[in-house]
Amino acid sequence: MAIKAGTKAPEFKTKDQHGNEVSLSGLKGQKFILYFYPKDMTSGCTAEACNLRDNYSALRKAGYEIFGISRDDEKSHRKFIEKESLPFSLLADTDLSVHKKFGTWIEKSMYGRKYMGTARMTFVIDGNGMIENIIEKVDTREHAAQILGAKTVPAAAMKKPVAKKAPAKKKPVKKKK
Repeated sequence: MAIKAGTKAPEFKTKDQHGNEVSLSGLKGQKFILYFYPKDMTSGCTAEACNLRDNYSALRKAGYEIFGISRDDEKSHRKFIEKESLPFSLLADTDLSVHKKFGTWIEKSMYGRKYMGTARMTFVIDGNGMIENIIEKVDTREHAAQILGAKTVPAAAMKKPVAKKAPAKKKPVKKKK
């Protein structure tokens, strides 16, 4: 059975980067973001984590706690958090039990080769453990805006387009007679 928005999130239990237990029932009453990503310290995963870090105050203001989850171990998560100054916890799912419950451990294909891997997905979960939203097509560089909706992300957090300068107009050259 596929997980859908509006349904109860599956009960899970795993550990954060410090070995502390984190579970759905332990988060009762807390709205949170559970984002699944493939691997610590890779380019796409770093872009996603840093976008959430840079918009952490807006996410907290909206009432969300953030948890990233991958199959990396606690030690790898501690290094990633330290290197990127992440203000949120990363959960270790080395046995893939949480991935499987949420349907994020899937068959992938690259260059004709099939293999199992993590689907980059985000679950927005309310204080009653109900799934409010599922983001299946994650934009790693604008993920906070996807979660909050572009209208609610503070203007300072949004990337501003660089204005191009119009070329200077040349004065017509007068020919001397």
